[in-house]
Amino acid sequence: MLTIEGLETYLLQPRDPVDNDLLVEALRPTPSPLDVDVVVGVRGPIALPDMCNGLMIPIVAFDQIYSFDRDTLVNSIPRPETIPIEQEESFRSAAGELFDRVMQAADNAGATDEDRALNYLTVRYPSIYATAADAFGRNESLTAITVCPSSLSGTRNIVDVIFAYTNRNTDVTAKFFCRVDVTEEFPFMVTKMSPYYDR
Repeated sequence: MLTIEGLETYLLQPRDPVDNDLLVEALRPTPSPLDVDVVVGVRGPIALPDMCNGLMIPIVAFDQIYSFDRDTLVNSIPRPETIPIEQEESFRSAAGELFDRVMQAADNAGATDEDRALNYLTVRYPSIYATAADAFGRNESLTAITVCPSSLSGTRNIVDVIFAYTNRNTDVTAKFFCRVDVTEEFPFMVTKMSPYYDR
């Protein structure tokens, strides 16, 4: 069973029985609040009451599962060449702060296209952390993350993920965004991180 913020959310079943070992490897002898489990799969029907001690929660047939802790992820993010080595610690601090903010976003159970896009970027796209570090270096703080359907959506389901940073002295807000295709089980980048301008 996968819990999100302490709530039983999904019953996990491998799509391929060979992947039962992935579930066993995901268990930790001493769980920590800093543990992170990323599950990529397809949400199916509600589990029958006798499958999970009377709980009726959705079944997710997973294809991939990754388990790690917060610090391992933050330390594995490559430092951009634009950030000098002597600023490595401040980059890691900014990356950790952004990761924590995304994880604290309310109601993210990975069930919506918006959640899936944001979760994908958090664990697969280092540029969001480089952008955050640059913004923090300009005395800007993250004030909003917005995910909305892209005007490029047509036959594909594409969303814009917009990060807003507000200067602590001037209250001027700068926005950056990237586009993610969430049409299928595995999201992917459409547009890299770039400045965003309101219309």
